[in-house]
Amino acid sequence: MLRVHTASTTDLFRNSLLQALASPIIGTLSDRYGRRTALLFSMAGNILSVLLWVMATDFRTFLLSRVVGGLSEGNVQLAIAIATDISDEKQRGATMALVGICFSISFTFGPALGAWLSTISTVQANPFATAAGFSLFLIVTETLYLYLYLPETLPSKVASAKPKDGAVATKGSTKLTTNSGENSTQAKLVSSGAGETFERTNSHFLLNLTHLTFILFFSGMEFSLPFMTYDLFGYTSALNGRLLGYMGLVASILQGGVTRRLPPLLSVRIGVVSCLFALLLLARIDSVKGLYLASTLLAVTTATVVTGLNALSSFEAGENERGGKLGNLRSWGQVGRGIGPLLFTSVYWWAGREVAYTIGGMGVLAVSTIAFFGLKTPQGTEGKKMKDVKVNSDEL
Repeated sequence: MLRVHTASTTDLFRNSLLQALASPIIGTLSDRYGRRTALLFSMAGNILSVLLWVMATDFRTFLLSRVVGGLSEGNVQLAIAIATDISDEKQRGATMALVGICFSISFTFGPALGAWLSTISTVQANPFATAAGFSLFLIVTETLYLYLYLPETLPSKVASAKPKDGAVATKGSTKLTTNSGENSTQAKLVSSGAGETFERTNSHFLLNLTHLTFILFFSGMEFSLPFMTYDLFGYTSALNGRLLGYMGLVASILQGGVTRRLPPLLSVRIGVVSCLFALLLLARIDSVKGLYLASTLLAVTTATVVTGLNALSSFEAGENERGGKLGNLRSWGQVGRGIGPLLFTSVYWWAGREVAYTIGGMGVLAVSTIAFFGLKTPQGTEGKKMKDVKVNSDEL
């Protein structure tokens, strides 16, 4: 188990580091050349990465596929950037939550599907060829759909396009409309204050630092959880899969019913406090009921913190710099995701569960201090609740 632990944490560190390096670059390029262009190039990189995985019959080829995938992984941040382009200040939190729901559902069912596909052997030299082949099919299908139907949403690109084909303009947001006589989709944006000086409430450094510190401790705990359940309760992979599936399901329900109705800063604060109690509980539990109680608290955290931080970061960015700022936010988070498991699991094996999770709790307590006393509600969004948000299907 220690050997598997070392190999998996090393791979996670390498992949997260590559994403940390690539995310700001991809975000900045999307601000210059457009979200659609950047996303399609990112998807092309993902196709190449999975294609190498399908063909991998030795470790070097597999490693190359991971490197290519890490350097081209921009679809998450670009999806968030597109969500900010097509939503105004009132819609922002709810739209971010909608994106979060999609990822929660994917992470709930994806691992189980991959585990099942890995049991189907089609290539003797590559036991994971079936799972890789199915992934390739999904990514190619998604890329074709994006190429055919995704319009450009970058405000400067949309504003410079000639108004035609009945594009609908709304103040501060982008609405997508389809011309009845053609298959093409157009986007039109009318922005208030595109050329004005942008006034920030929270510095991006503080937001990035909050993201880094939170992910550092949260990802470390998340990575060590299967080891803890095995040590305490003899959990198998199937039982751990059931536990993680439960967390993903709860997180999806919360994002759809609760998070989208909360102001982003309140969402962050609820999440970090929930994470604090979960870590302190994990340090002391001795029953499965306690484990599921802590997992429920962690599901609350999953449904709130990162979604809220993405929304806050987008509020503090001008229209034509959101890609870069959101890329920087993700980059800092990926640094935490790469280092956290290495540090946390090392303390877990060296000093034991109680010490590791207590230290993690103290770290999240520091994040809570920043969330409650360092971060402020962005100007112009005070008192706005997400329950008043209406996101129409033609906006997404």
